[in-house]
Amino acid sequence: MFTPSRDEVRRFFFDTWTKYVSGRPLEGLEQVAISILLDHPEYRPMLEDPARFADRDWTPETGESNPFLHLSLHLAIEEQLSIDQPPGIRAELDRMLAQGLSAHDARHAILECLGEMLWEAQRLGTAPDGERYLACIRGRTPRHARGGS
Repeated sequence: MFTPSRDEVRRFFFDTWTKYVSGRPLEGLEQVAISILLDHPEYRPMLEDPARFADRDWTPETGESNPFLHLSLHLAIEEQLSIDQPPGIRAELDRMLAQGLSAHDARHAILECLGEMLWEAQRLGTAPDGERYLACIRGRTPRHARGGS
């Protein structure tokens, strides 16, 4: 399993953005990442100023969410969807889309469940629970899932 450091994750997103805006070809995971970055224009000022943001900390105490964590969770979801792992996640995305959610909003609903599942596993010192994760996703409807970015 690949477990990049905080700095490697940030460098990946900065480098992907720099390659994209300079017109250089993107490879592999960069192609997935750029679609996520383009869906989040609010992060462009950060992506264009690595010197200022590479070492910055975002903490819940300041009321800020970590954009790199957010982007990384999006990447994780894209990987999960591509291999349907946990089994059924792709069908849940399709269900949300059929109920009228945009692709981005549906992924945000899944992202919220992924974040909750990871937080709980970390808090309890247990392995992530794929069944609870899917149950959370199943509980998301357009009414519950609106309003993310």
